[in-house]
Amino acid sequence: MNLVIVESPTKARTIKKFLSKNYQVLASQGHLIDLPKSNLGVEIENDFTPKYITIRGKGKILKELKDKAKKAKKVFLAADPDREGEAICWHISRALELDQEEPHRVEFNEITREKVKEAFKNPRLIDYSRVDAQQARRILDRLVGYSISPLLWRKVRSGLSAGRVQSVAVRLICDREEEISNFEPQEYWSLKAHLREEKTKSRFKASLERHNRKKIELKNKSDTDQVIAAVGEEKYIVEKITRSQRKRKPFAPFTTSSLQQEASAKLGFTSRKTMSIAQQLYEGINIGSGETVGLLTYIRTDSTRVSTQAQSEARSLISDKYGRDFLPEKAPIYKAGKGAQEAHEAIRPTSIKREPASIQKHLSRDQNRLYKLIWNRMVASQMNPAVYDQVRVNIRAGEYTFKATGSTLRFPGFLVLYQVDDMEEETILPDLEEGQELSLLELLPEQHFTKPPPRYNEASLIKTLEEKGIGRPSTYSPIIETIQSRGYVIKENKAFVPTEIGFVVVELMVSYFPEIIDIDFTARMEQRLDEIEEGKEKGLKVLNDFYHGYFKDRLAEADKKIEKVEITPEVSDETCPHCGENLVYKHGRFGRFLACPSYPECKYTKKVLKETGVACPVDGGMIVERRSRKGRTFYGCANYPECTFSLWNKPLPESCPQCGSIMTEARKGKKKVIRCSNKDCAHEQEPARKKVTASR
Repeated sequence: MNLVIVESPTKARTIKKFLSKNYQVLASQGHLIDLPKSNLGVEIENDFTPKYITIRGKGKILKELKDKAKKAKKVFLAADPDREGEAICWHISRALELDQEEPHRVEFNEITREKVKEAFKNPRLIDYSRVDAQQARRILDRLVGYSISPLLWRKVRSGLSAGRVQSVAVRLICDREEEISNFEPQEYWSLKAHLREEKTKSRFKASLERHNRKKIELKNKSDTDQVIAAVGEEKYIVEKITRSQRKRKPFAPFTTSSLQQEASAKLGFTSRKTMSIAQQLYEGINIGSGETVGLLTYIRTDSTRVSTQAQSEARSLISDKYGRDFLPEKAPIYKAGKGAQEAHEAIRPTSIKREPASIQKHLSRDQNRLYKLIWNRMVASQMNPAVYDQVRVNIRAGEYTFKATGSTLRFPGFLVLYQVDDMEEETILPDLEEGQELSLLELLPEQHFTKPPPRYNEASLIKTLEEKGIGRPSTYSPIIETIQSRGYVIKENKAFVPTEIGFVVVELMVSYFPEIIDIDFTARMEQRLDEIEEGKEKGLKVLNDFYHGYFKDRLAEADKKIEKVEITPEVSDETCPHCGENLVYKHGRFGRFLACPSYPECKYTKKVLKETGVACPVDGGMIVERRSRKGRTFYGCANYPECTFSLWNKPLPESCPQCGSIMTEARKGKKKVIRCSNKDCAHEQEPARKKVTASR
């Protein structure tokens, strides 16, 4: 009997069905051996030798594996195809005292019958470069975390932690918050001309673009009024018509980062939820007739490469289902980001023939939504681009030029399968001729103000981490989870807001550990870890350069110079109903709240309610902003649970002109509209804006 060891019970059950009765498949349930939690576990002066122990609670599993291995004809180690999986295999091989010169390692990128059987025909030796890279990362993170965290406990507050990568993520969020706080809005104006073509009576709008052939900027109302006065009596003549075609190429298949970003934007999933569901689909789902199969290729990857077999399957499906017009002459090849491991593949279905509709009944709702997103993205990536017909019209009004742009979708291409958030709305202009005069109906000036950069949400933070080379595919979700659980940031309207403690920790790190918190330094360290895996660098050298090069001295200096930080909470005007103390503002995992300063003697807390200024139509109470259990913002009466009135859209202090109900701020596609809250009333209107009617 041969013994196969994988990480998870689900993966074990799936693989067992692909192998003969001569194979027994057991799960290690993750790592069995690791550094101790109670101490550093690294002998720094002995070339950073790690002191590994059996993880508490895993002794029974390890004993069973040892007993089975002694009786087995051969042992195969089949953990995931990455550094972490390689390290798990290495630890188990040593614990089971396997012959290190004999090939035990089995690796496959997808859990399907064909790939698993092929992998077992070609076992290999443990890749010690991968193990060295994982071990170097683990020791680096341990040195930082177990050295700086106790310092923060003594100087700031117990329970805090510092991480080599998480600290940089918090810094990004804090830096963005400072940008927003320091931002000063700049006023600017836009001007549109509402025009009519007299032959067909068609109406359209054109935007002011140039003055005497030079780009024009309207900085204030005075500038705008000056232009209105100049063009109000001018003739509007079609000066130039330019017709062109524009292609929009499909997106590459998913990487871990892009999957987390799109699942956040399109499905509202957190990165943790995305990876949890993707893991289920990767490890195996019973899709009927007793067949359990992995539906996705490996889900931790930064590669956009697709196998020729998968491309062939996709091209066959596209040709049969959508027609030859949607099929490019050659299968597209997508360029991966810097440092991507091209030996891996993108995240894709293990079989393109397994369409979402055909297996929907075997999946949960969220599993189906994620699988469909991945399937659509993969197939769309192999399609032809979308093609737009564009018409640009320059309209002369004296010394000024207005521009109107029309765009129509000539050929949908990949858009038949994969819609994009910034998809162009079709704007059809009337048939115009150069030299033709148009009628001016009105001029539409509008005041604007520049906006600060937006706060990071999960998708934009992951995108930034990836672009800057911070962390790797498997680390994004744990980073986001950690910085929230430690109280460094909270989520408000799905965006990250740093807490006071987050600012304090970042400020200390910048002052005393500038390299650790430096974005470029962290990215360079990631590159060096990659080079260890590639065999171009030695883990010991990286650790020596880091610790003895500067970290040891920085740590000693910080311990001497950092003084005790007193964090004074913000005091509110509200008093505690139990003891009369003024409540203070605090930050928790679920946002800002009020708490009694006499804690733990008095444990009174209260939610901070954001008022809308609109009265509840049921009992007259204030309508406030609330959060659902899933984190979605809604609006309800402050007197809940006595009053259960609620709205999904933001209420406005105006009544519907038709039925008198509350008007709300809603979205219609990309546009913002004002809509009646009464579902039986269809009234809807555009937001009010300033208009100036031209006199002709």
